[in-house]
Amino acid sequence: MSASIRKLTYRDYVCFPDDGHRHELIDGDHYMNPAPSTYHQAVSRRIQFQLYPQIELRGLGSVMNAPVDVQLSDHDIVQPDLVIVLQANRIITPSKVKGVPDHVIEILSPSTERNDCELKYSLFERVGVPEYWIADPLEHQVQQYVLTDGRYAQREHGEVVTLSYLDSVSVDLTQVW
Repeated sequence: MSASIRKLTYRDYVCFPDDGHRHELIDGDHYMNPAPSTYHQAVSRRIQFQLYPQIELRGLGSVMNAPVDVQLSDHDIVQPDLVIVLQANRIITPSKVKGVPDHVIEILSPSTERNDCELKYSLFERVGVPEYWIADPLEHQVQQYVLTDGRYAQREHGEVVTLSYLDSVSVDLTQVW
């Protein structure tokens, strides 16, 4: 007789200690990672600082950086490096983003690479996040995935990455690395 394993929920998640680690739930399983490196944070900040004036200052939506809880379902709570929620997508609450954001960006770290490239890629595709970027600070690359018919398709780009859903918004990668 096998014992059933209970999937963790947001109620469990909020009881995790505030210990400087990133805690996330993916399909009810707990994942914990150490705080990111200073270079990781610099890359995140440089992307965010380019997106902020183009999105937030123009009143198109919000650009949020980690840590921010994104509750995608009862059993899926993540803390992406950057989250974009357009104005029409009213999912920002006082304590978290509750629902599917318009865009998620993860910056790879040695401790998060597998989760970002496999687990979160599958999760974001499954719940319908329209655009997902994986930034690799060591390789100086951004993989841009756009949801098409329920599946992610990689979109090619050069030194400038244009958002698929806002063609007037882009990130100049020469200013990121």
